[in-house]
Amino acid sequence: MTTEALARAVASLRYEDLPQTTRQNAKQCFLDWLACCICGAPQPAAEILRREIAREGGGAPAATVFSAAPFRASALNAALLNGAASHALDMDDLHNASIIHLGTVVAPAALAVAERDRLSGRELIAAIVAGYEAGARVGEAVNPGSYFFWHTTGTAGTFGAAAAAARLLKLDAAATVSCFGSAGTQAAGLWEFLIDGAMSKSLHAGKAAMNGILAADLAKAGFTAARQILEGEKGFCRAMTAEPDLAKLTEGLGERYEIDENGFKAYTCCRHCHAAINAAQILRIEEEISPADVAAITVKTNRVAAALVDNPAPKTAYGHKFSLQYCTAAAVTHGRVGLAEFSEAAVAEPETRRLMAATQVVVDAALDAEYARDPKKWSAEVAIETRGGKRFSRFVPYPKGDPQNPLSYAETEEKFRGVATPVLGGERTARLLAVCAGLERVPDIAAAFAFLTA
Repeated sequence: MTTEALARAVASLRYEDLPQTTRQNAKQCFLDWLACCICGAPQPAAEILRREIAREGGGAPAATVFSAAPFRASALNAALLNGAASHALDMDDLHNASIIHLGTVVAPAALAVAERDRLSGRELIAAIVAGYEAGARVGEAVNPGSYFFWHTTGTAGTFGAAAAAARLLKLDAAATVSCFGSAGTQAAGLWEFLIDGAMSKSLHAGKAAMNGILAADLAKAGFTAARQILEGEKGFCRAMTAEPDLAKLTEGLGERYEIDENGFKAYTCCRHCHAAINAAQILRIEEEISPADVAAITVKTNRVAAALVDNPAPKTAYGHKFSLQYCTAAAVTHGRVGLAEFSEAAVAEPETRRLMAATQVVVDAALDAEYARDPKKWSAEVAIETRGGKRFSRFVPYPKGDPQNPLSYAETEEKFRGVATPVLGGERTARLLAVCAGLERVPDIAAAFAFLTA
């Protein structure tokens, strides 16, 4: 059975068997997630959740919750809070083929269990690889069909968190099957929140991380669940989409690792906007285009991207992260699309608003066919027409951060310094960087992070 095959792969995964490049990729994924978590912790969605968990008591202090004043909570609550914080600013990693921000669900679950059970850095690395493997494969099996209604980070991502926790708990294959069964029956996350620019996206990630741990803990205690949760007639895949590709669940299993296909964000917005942003940046520089000279912008993309981010009138500053019109216009106006470009003042800037109104999003048949052939390729073409009648265009097949156009570990370290230092200060930021750089040499994860709450 398919669920059993994936469970066996997760149960048998060992750090010693991983290629060095895969181990390093897991460390970079963890560091990138930690940057997003620390930077996202002061955001309103994360703060509301922290207050509510504190009001309920927080549970036994087993794992670190990151904020300006880090504290400890139960593993379940730490995973919830850290998962939500890391998804609050849309600067977290993405596995293109599965359309999942795996870091936001896998890393908080893995870290919380590793701290609670006082496990090693090597065990944490192996768990992260296992989580990315399961989450990505489940996402690939149901997408792109599932993506219209379902936020895959919350749905398929629950399996990633569960797999990471199961590996840390050393569950055998049979128990991992039950873990997956409980994960799948909890999986949730609907896109309707985008209409209102609401906070639900953070909740999806936090709950997926939390529910993954719960599924693994229950399985270890003997709690049973559906044995064919993925391929069953009333299982996850068929519930998510009319035509699941169940072969994706096991294709090449054990021959390659999905984490090696993971990408990182160079811009703090929905990944579907990145190729267009990159193209607009290139045109701005190479053609020396002044924003004031721009008369019209056309963005060609595929229908999956358009369904999510063809949004000419977002209602909130956060909603602008899911607007191809705004993100492309901001890239032309400012030459960058970072945290500052999504402030209330930035999204109201007159010149950017003018360019936003002049931007048209087109579903291109060739790009649509290209995406159908290769779901890992999220390309876009941007054309700019000037007031003087000149026309310039640029096609970007792989934006900065894709595995084919990667961010280096050093660049991720720089990202970490830039976003963590304002929250934690220079000394604690430097110590965390050192822990992450030597993660495979850490004998006790809880001890390595204890300085934050001492």
